[in-house]
Amino acid sequence: MNNDKNIAMDGSLENCLERIIREQRLTALFQPIVANKAGIIFGYEALIRGPSNTPLHSPVTLFETAVRYGRLVELELLCREVSILQFKNLNLPGKLFLNASPETLFQPNFRPGCTLNTLKKIGLEPERVVIELTEQYPVDNYDVVREALHHYNNMGFEIAIDDLGAGYAGLRMWSELRPDYVKIDRHFMQDIHEDKVKQEFVRSIHNIAIELNCQVIGEGVETAEEYRIIKKMGLEFCQGYYFARPSALPKTSVDTNLFQNGLEIIQHRNRSNTSSKLVGDLLQRITAINASSTIEDVAQIFHSTPQLDALPVVNGNRPLGLVRRNTLTNLMLSRYGRDLHGKKLITHFLDTNPLMLDSQLAIEDASTLVSEKMQQDKSLDFIITKKGDYCGMGSVIDLLKIITELQVRNAHYANPLTLLPGNVPIYEKLDELLYQKKQFVIAYCDLDNFKPYNDEYGYEKGDQVIKGLAEILCNASNNEMDFVGHIGGDDFIIIFRSVDWKDRCELILQQFNKQVRHYYKRKDHENNGIWSQDRSGKHIFFPLLSLSIGCVRPNISDFKSHHEVAELASDAKHMAKKQEGNSLYIEQRHRPHNTKIQEIVA
Repeated sequence: MNNDKNIAMDGSLENCLERIIREQRLTALFQPIVANKAGIIFGYEALIRGPSNTPLHSPVTLFETAVRYGRLVELELLCREVSILQFKNLNLPGKLFLNASPETLFQPNFRPGCTLNTLKKIGLEPERVVIELTEQYPVDNYDVVREALHHYNNMGFEIAIDDLGAGYAGLRMWSELRPDYVKIDRHFMQDIHEDKVKQEFVRSIHNIAIELNCQVIGEGVETAEEYRIIKKMGLEFCQGYYFARPSALPKTSVDTNLFQNGLEIIQHRNRSNTSSKLVGDLLQRITAINASSTIEDVAQIFHSTPQLDALPVVNGNRPLGLVRRNTLTNLMLSRYGRDLHGKKLITHFLDTNPLMLDSQLAIEDASTLVSEKMQQDKSLDFIITKKGDYCGMGSVIDLLKIITELQVRNAHYANPLTLLPGNVPIYEKLDELLYQKKQFVIAYCDLDNFKPYNDEYGYEKGDQVIKGLAEILCNASNNEMDFVGHIGGDDFIIIFRSVDWKDRCELILQQFNKQVRHYYKRKDHENNGIWSQDRSGKHIFFPLLSLSIGCVRPNISDFKSHHEVAELASDAKHMAKKQEGNSLYIEQRHRPHNTKIQEIVA
């Protein structure tokens, strides 16, 4: 059983925190901060996550727990060390923004100089580090904070203030501390192109920043329209999903199309932050030859471009097939081959049944078609089309390379117990479907009475229940259309694209109801439950395990990210759990709540 699972088993948050700090079980994610005028990545903000499948995976819970048990200073220092080491190992360009809580400066166990020592050990200059103050609690003693920041400045660090416009006293902190950078809270970035009040606020902040010799970072920029407005206002930097999501393996460059002005940016939204790839990502721009070309013409092309093994032939812009180098070579080298066939049209010697794949086809689906085709012939090239028109060529070698990379990546984010995709692939799948405007139904599956079962029968039996449920979910889903993910513990997600999703959910409930009796001793099964302690320590009766499924079919035009979808699915799950026994609840709301879910970073 792996360390994450062991940590998750520990019911005490304090013990869980202790193990995380002792074993340094933290993951650093990095989100680019881009320079608007230069059109490059200026630096990265380091974001911390606790171990997956533990109650302290969320940074909010992780840091709240550290505050509660007096471990905030230790945790922050460990976060900085992990972030600095990973930043150096990845050889990322630009500056590193490290989050710091002002309240740690007042803690008796705060030790200045630790961050600088870490930088010296790995050979990273302090001039590349920005200490980013995150204001989660009121700051009263500005003299102490100012003295500490003066200490950081003397060591070569720059200072940033996070979430200006939110919190307790952001404007006062700005005026008192005079940082090098100020980050405007994401609330003012959201739909700023439609809100004149937000535009005036941001414009005022930028004007003040100019007077204070401070640079402004717009945080939480998600759309082309939002970016276009803040760039027009002259903001120096921005950060948000529009350019890239936080990632353990972040990009080191940004698509230059995203920096251009104009609504056409919407057509070039960056897709590289999702795990799914399309056939269009394999595109090789190879000029097609016309159907009126002769064999002699094509032979000359092959002779002048020895790297080509096949050439596409088109009529207008419609692909007719491929002409293979080996076929043409054998023909031309045969006795009298050139004299007999040189003037004939190339269409007489075409492979008219090559594999043709649409550019918007998912790589995973393309892999299946390529495998089937290669059983018939061993050709290593295929034609890529868009709505039937010729776009370019693709190579099976490139396809297999991407498939391998995806498999390695999916294995990295898989749940260790069920090997199903974890949170990151689930979120990316949702964002991909939203981006592509593809309709889907999300089903949130959660076991009822699982904790008392785990307490009574032990974790090994509990694991068997979870693995059994995972098998039921996979068997009831269409593996060519649906996506099954394991959030953690006894929580699962199914993203249905099958039209008969409701029947599949009912089948899941039936199958689980049949299987559940095998998890109990005869006496407990006959009693329809077990006696165990509740969370307050009271000995009460718990019914047999049951399964709750909450479903929602979101109106995709109203959703911008997986956060909003996840919130609605979670609500549907909670409604399902209010019903006794195995239950299916279908949420009738199709739009997100008015308040937007925001990622809280530590």
